[in-house]
Amino acid sequence: HFFCSARLRWLGMVLASLHGHAQAPPAHRPIASPQQVHCLGQRLLTQPGSRQPIAACVRTRLSDEQPGRLSGVSRRMATAAIAPHQTLASGAHALPSDLAEAMPAYIAVAHRLADAAALVVRRYFRQPFDVETKADASPVTIADREAETAMRDLLTQLVPEHGVFGEEHGIKWGSGAGSDYVWVLDPIDGTKSFITGKPLFGTLISLLYKGRPVLGIIDQPILKERWLGVEGQPSTLNGQPIRTRPCPNINLAFLYATTPHMFSGANEISFNRVRDAVRIPMYGCDCYAYGLLAAGHADLVVEADLKPYDYMALVPIIKGAGGIVTDWTGQELCWLPSPGDDAEAMKSSWPGEVLAAGDATCHAAALALLDFRP
Repeated sequence: HFFCSARLRWLGMVLASLHGHAQAPPAHRPIASPQQVHCLGQRLLTQPGSRQPIAACVRTRLSDEQPGRLSGVSRRMATAAIAPHQTLASGAHALPSDLAEAMPAYIAVAHRLADAAALVVRRYFRQPFDVETKADASPVTIADREAETAMRDLLTQLVPEHGVFGEEHGIKWGSGAGSDYVWVLDPIDGTKSFITGKPLFGTLISLLYKGRPVLGIIDQPILKERWLGVEGQPSTLNGQPIRTRPCPNINLAFLYATTPHMFSGANEISFNRVRDAVRIPMYGCDCYAYGLLAAGHADLVVEADLKPYDYMALVPIIKGAGGIVTDWTGQELCWLPSPGDDAEAMKSSWPGEVLAAGDATCHAAALALLDFRP
């Protein structure tokens, strides 16, 4: 009893400290009440089957750059993330009560992962290193691998029962009470931009609950921009709420895709119909394009040949900003692998085409033009 009480007092002190170091956007209440802190602490300290409480993520060093504190970007966002929100974001599902109670701690975990990856990525950016070619012909660097390893090591410490799926180191299945949770990681989405010194790549971090992305981060560690999306909450960029912009006519839309070379065969024919209908098609940016869409600077992102680590983090961000993101048939982007699946079964179960729009009318028009039959 003494141990739990002391842990709860410590958690309250940490949350109060975050409040002292960050200013929340005026639309949000800046900190959880003592009653909410107590309830959250009880939930985290007594989670069944956990060898180490999730709350440990807020009591250990949150950034190697500023020991004991969140990094500058994380600090500005932490207060808004902890605050309860009054209304569901557009198109959002209500979270189960136990997940909703634990979400502030999972958000803290996600920020910690982003900070750890950023330290690695900044160390290698615009420095000499070898570039290897993977079996799928995509490039990979020591920065990709070290950044993912840093994030996976933290997850092993903080939420060891949760599953992990990363681009560079594959899948680790969850166990016990954590088997419904999978963290999906892409340490550097946009490796080609990274190796050529262009700061339009990002680290992608998402948490899936029963196959549905409920938490997502896009982190651009060079520009120090971080998007956060949480199911049922307004999305933020560096702690400030963001919204997509209206675009009721697809002929007025600004469209992004990473490269025209990502399309082939039937999906190239479908994409070209949308490309020819928009005002301006543009290429490049990888995940950064989705961040621009969520912040109201672009209208459509249409892409193919993607994997879950390329898009799961983007889903809550776009939805929480008022946008819509689906596959090319209009279905939600979910992925629920089974421990019995082999590599081919896992690949066949995930969507490969993504359509994101800031405006529902524009999304419907693009969907009709795609007319895609997988």
